[in-house]
Amino acid sequence: MRQAGFVLVGGKSTRMGRDKALLPWKGTTLARNAARIVEEACGSAALIGDPVRYSQLGYPVFADRFAGCGPMGGIATALAVSDCDWNLVTGCDMPALTPEVLRLLLHEAREAGGGAVFPVSDSGPEPLCAVYHRGCLPALERAIAAGRFRMRDAVAVVNPRLVTGMDPAIFANLNTPEDFEEFTARP
Repeated sequence: MRQAGFVLVGGKSTRMGRDKALLPWKGTTLARNAARIVEEACGSAALIGDPVRYSQLGYPVFADRFAGCGPMGGIATALAVSDCDWNLVTGCDMPALTPEVLRLLLHEAREAGGGAVFPVSDSGPEPLCAVYHRGCLPALERAIAAGRFRMRDAVAVVNPRLVTGMDPAIFANLNTPEDFEEFTARP
């Protein structure tokens, strides 16, 4: 199975008040940490965001082709630039992710045969830590063209295979300074 890994770093970080991707994390940044985990799980990692801002992180960076469309635009960009059938896409703000969890999602993708694979947490499907087949791109582009940018819309248009039974804490994301402080205070 041909696969590629992508980390979304181009968000506005409005609730955080500063760029989440560049927040310090375990001697590096959240973005570089996420890219390392993605690369370990699937053999490659690239960032979707501003190449000027993120090129110093040491990974290929692709400009968001759908700027202003939120994470759905970043996912569509990843699928558009990828030459692989299966594409692991995560946000940069989920520091509890592990390569093992991502490998499990990739395994489920091999079993699924097409579409997308989303883990399910307490809050429902997690489209910002998922595996997308490149064939999902037209559906995402149609949603974007129709102005449907919410990630719930992505769930509806790609009809994913859902993977349950994973620890929901793995998918905790850091949206506010309080989230970041709480997470960094954990042992």
